[in-house]
Amino acid sequence: MGFFIGLVITMGCMFGGFAALGGHLVVLWQPWEFVIIMGSSLGTFVVANPTKVIMDTGKAIGQAILDKSPRHRDYLDILGLLHALMRELRSKARNEVEVHIDNPAESKIFNAFPKVLDNRDVTTFICDYCRLFIIGNVRTFEIEALMDEEITAIKYDRLKPYHALTAVGDGLPALGIVAAVLGVIKAMGALDQSPELLGGLIGAAMVGTFAGIFISYGIVTPLAFKIKVARGKECHIYVIIKQTLLAFMNGAMPQVAVEHGRKSIPSYERPTIDEVENETLSSGAAEAA
Repeated sequence: MGFFIGLVITMGCMFGGFAALGGHLVVLWQPWEFVIIMGSSLGTFVVANPTKVIMDTGKAIGQAILDKSPRHRDYLDILGLLHALMRELRSKARNEVEVHIDNPAESKIFNAFPKVLDNRDVTTFICDYCRLFIIGNVRTFEIEALMDEEITAIKYDRLKPYHALTAVGDGLPALGIVAAVLGVIKAMGALDQSPELLGGLIGAAMVGTFAGIFISYGIVTPLAFKIKVARGKECHIYVIIKQTLLAFMNGAMPQVAVEHGRKSIPSYERPTIDEVENETLSSGAAEAA
């Protein structure tokens, strides 16, 4: 919703200001200039990126526009799941815990947190490091280094749509100039026409420059930054998991380890300690039932 509100404000002020200055909005309607600019930018985007990145960019745009990023409830679910798993790891035999790790889809712990279970990447990340803990003889600093490497790789993949759109945004002003030059070439072929017609052709050409700059800095670049913010929040989930599991591997009680994870959540989204305690107590009660 915020994306559309911002777009309406931007376009309203721009077109409204132009009209208030005495400009005619109909002059800005030059569809073929937009076809040249948008078509060229789409073509360069396809040339520069593999199919997976193109598809992921479409998904990322939808997530950014609809503001689909981790929220308060998602953080509580992650911490609640980790607390339940750590209790199992601390109190149950290896074969009893392996049931949850090897087949999370059938685990009553994971099924108590369906949103986490639906995120296959996060579920795999949790299970992989819990499995290493079960195996034993692991040194925490080695696990931490491995986690850091994997999180770096995850961030690299998840931010590919951001970098792809940023490259498109950087190129749009130049493509706008290309469209303007083509319009000027067309106008040069009409030098023998009336000044009114010639002025209209030159004005239409200048719309290309305007459109390229506006689409770049008014739409594509802000959208790319919004994708970066949304994907950055997704990646931070792994940092929360890392801090929680490392604290547990270093000997912290499950409730204390969860607090390590809670403290790594940004302050303006961080659940209170009472909320986390209620979440872990309720998950523990449900598990016992």
